[in-house]
Amino acid sequence: MKHISIGLLGLAVTLGNLSYAQNAPQIDLQRIKLSAGMHLIDTQVAATPEQRSTGLMFRRDMPQSEGMLFVFEQASQQCFWMKNTVLPLTAAFVADDGTIVNLANMKPQTTDSHCSTQPVRYVLEMNQGWFGKKGIKAGFKLGGKPFEAK
Repeated sequence: MKHISIGLLGLAVTLGNLSYAQNAPQIDLQRIKLSAGMHLIDTQVAATPEQRSTGLMFRRDMPQSEGMLFVFEQASQQCFWMKNTVLPLTAAFVADDGTIVNLANMKPQTTDSHCSTQPVRYVLEMNQGWFGKKGIKAGFKLGGKPFEAK
């Protein structure tokens, strides 16, 4: 009996940790540097379906020079929402060559869809207001390894 109760306790602790992990921000994602003119952006890369579906959920803050780059296998219309995301964000929908196709300001904790106006493989999320403060609009070209000719 004692062995079983220890096993059940271990299972309860494990399940508790899994539940916590599902309600916690992602950590340890690959990071890359992107450039927006003279501005450098330290980006976390969400490249797997699991990483993309969690995105910036459950984050309480994000430094101004950081963002998250969502990378998809192929270009298609990408749509984002803000469920479980408390930070106000702007999504930049980005073409293969780094050109921003369109920007969308997204309100926290909503399931409103914000979509690209044409097929894209990349979406860069930054704190809301970052692009505007830097004068970055649709048509602006970002630099960095993902956008280099292959």
